Amino acid sequence: HRPMQEAIAPTELESLQTSALPQLSQATDEDILAYLRHSAQFADIAALAEREALTMALADRLKLTVTDDELQAAGNAFRLKHQLVGAQETFAWLQQQRITAEEWTAGIRIKLLERKLKDLLFAGQVDSQYLNNRKDFKRVALSQILVRDLTTGLKLVQALQEENASFCALAVEYGVGKQAREQGGFLGVHFLPKLLPEIVQAISSARAGEVVGPIQTKFGYHILRVEKWYPLQLDESVRVEVVEALFQGWLQQH
Repeated sequence: HRPMQEAIAPTELESLQTSALPQLSQATDEDILAYLRHSAQFADIAALAEREALTMALADRLKLTVTDDELQAAGNAFRLKHQLVGAQETFAWLQQQRITAEEWTAGIRIKLLERKLKDLLFAGQVDSQYLNNRKDFKRVALSQILVRDLTTGLKLVQALQEENASFCALAVEYGVGKQAREQGGFLGVHFLPKLLPEIVQAISSARAGEVVGPIQTKFGYHILRVEKWYPLQLDESVRVEVVEALFQGWLQQH
């Protein structure tokens, strides 16, 4: 058999390139399930669904509830975080996510119940878990420029180190991904164990403000700037992470 590109006449290719493509219809639930299966992502989504089902079953057994005030407060916090300042913005976001207001509210309720369940099961173990595993909860604020090729990465590092170029501007111009364009490359605050091992190794001895890279990973070449190292202390964000780690370990055992 001839290769596909040889089997198609040049006139057919030209026609396809210049003519309007078929109208794209919105994927149905069945289409989405089929995509998850043939793209080998079904098991990951199934595991998350099973975790949620277990969480809700335990919350029901323990008679955990969410009040209207708690639900309202969580909804307001969500809208503030995602800049959904009015009804119009919220409605547009719901349409983009292809969910109803009721489904969104149900998701918030599930998150609140999961948080209450975690606290009930593990809040009393947080102090000892943290003291025994402090290194697992070290945090760093990072900015990143991710590029596809080493040549570009080396050029950008030179511009940053020798020409005092703007990290934010270079991230917007050269960085791959939505985050680079919208946040000037700022990645946020991360716990070290949740970063790629190559990244952790490269930044472990870097000082705040230092540029590191390019670092090659499966995603490309990373140019990183360490914005801030956080002191090891058991504040609220670390407490949440400790409880989550205990919960994940408990789920794996069961």
